[in-house]
Amino acid sequence: MTETREGSGGGLQRTLGVMDLVFLYIAAILGIRWLSTAAQMGPSSLVLWLLAVVIFFIPSGLTVMELSSRDSGEGGIYLWTKAAFGEQHGFIAGWTYWVNNLFYFPGLLLFIAGAFLFLGGSEWLGLGESAYYNAAFSLTLLWLIIGANVIGLSRGKWIQNIGAMATAGVFAVLVVGGVWAWAEHGSATEFSMSSLMPDIGDFSTLTFFATMTFAFAGLELGPVLGGEIKNPRRSLPRAMLISGLIIATIYILGTGLLLVAVPQGEINVITGIPQALAVIGERIALPGLAIAGAVLVVLSSTGGFGAWLSGVARIPYVIGIDRYLPAALGRTHPKWGTPHVALIAQGVVVTFLMMAAVTESTIEEAYIMLLDMSIILYFIPFLYMFAALPVLRRKAAGNNAGVSLVPGGSAGVWLCSTLGFGATLLSMVLAMMPPAGSSNPQMFVLKVGGGCLLFIVAGLIFYYRNRQAGRAPTK
Repeated sequence: MTETREGSGGGLQRTLGVMDLVFLYIAAILGIRWLSTAAQMGPSSLVLWLLAVVIFFIPSGLTVMELSSRDSGEGGIYLWTKAAFGEQHGFIAGWTYWVNNLFYFPGLLLFIAGAFLFLGGSEWLGLGESAYYNAAFSLTLLWLIIGANVIGLSRGKWIQNIGAMATAGVFAVLVVGGVWAWAEHGSATEFSMSSLMPDIGDFSTLTFFATMTFAFAGLELGPVLGGEIKNPRRSLPRAMLISGLIIATIYILGTGLLLVAVPQGEINVITGIPQALAVIGERIALPGLAIAGAVLVVLSSTGGFGAWLSGVARIPYVIGIDRYLPAALGRTHPKWGTPHVALIAQGVVVTFLMMAAVTESTIEEAYIMLLDMSIILYFIPFLYMFAALPVLRRKAAGNNAGVSLVPGGSAGVWLCSTLGFGATLLSMVLAMMPPAGSSNPQMFVLKVGGGCLLFIVAGLIFYYRNRQAGRAPTK
């Protein structure tokens, strides 16, 4: 077995162009499950999407553009945090950026399990709240995908490729079917000025806003692969602009069409899209649309899951933090040349989290709990990123040649940093709030907060243990 220790871009092939990055961003950020999550808020979700664009998505894009043009090496957010605040903070940013996926994966698996039931019609839908079904389906799919990726991308990549094509199919069906249903029967949801205005004083509104902000996160992923991008200073800003417009349009339009097809009160957070396609099929006399839509949703989400599972294992903790973790995680399979130890280790942890999530909770509550854990851990690096923007601008001391600067000078930098940091912090706090009707609110908060703290402490133990053992990278 061999142990890999890649530098920040050294020896990597620059193969990613502008359109490659556009597809990467769409695949990574655009998630069909966010449409059903947002649509639960009704028409006011459309305004919340716009607020999330202005308060988070645009500041995030401007920040990533400037920081990636200052340092376009492999590692992205880790390199920026390290440059601004030092080695330890860089590790924390990288560790939480990776470990959030351990919570994200079970939530996505629960979504796929719920969508799969639509293939069997009403006879299968009763299994949606069965812990046994959800655990069995999710763990089977998890280990099948891990097995495919251990054998190699030559066999595993078809999961991502088919998933990408299915994603396009889902949105196409939703757009055509939703417009058709509206033309034939009118909207299933009433749209008015009063229904469009969100109740900011309602905690549930703020919690949904935190989730919608999370749905726009991901622009920092491109620079993580900076060492593999052709002319990153030129390619990244263009790709972010193109994909950003597409993503924002589809989120807003898709949510609106979902509300046109299905009454707000009947939308389920897990099965919203398959449910919507089933209703559309009934309204336009195409009953087979439900099964076709369910197949597309399952394939789309499975492809996204396979892409993230494979990606985070092949770039150990994205930013080179494998130097502070057990050396075995950096080994590759002697026959297939894949990071099999990292893949299997991820599978073991996700299996444990999945079993914990479906115990003593409703399936919907488990899904929301895992999603909230992902939000908290994933946004910790964003706090570092937005804080690093003014710090690195000041450290540059006017040396900004070739840098895509945030417009507006010092005031623009601080406005961008403050908006992004504030939206991120608010989302993290709101993610701690238990959902309405939670069977055990105190246990929900304990699981979310305690689980996040446990993983951060575990990471710091690895960091200090390996630093004292002399395994930290030399400067």
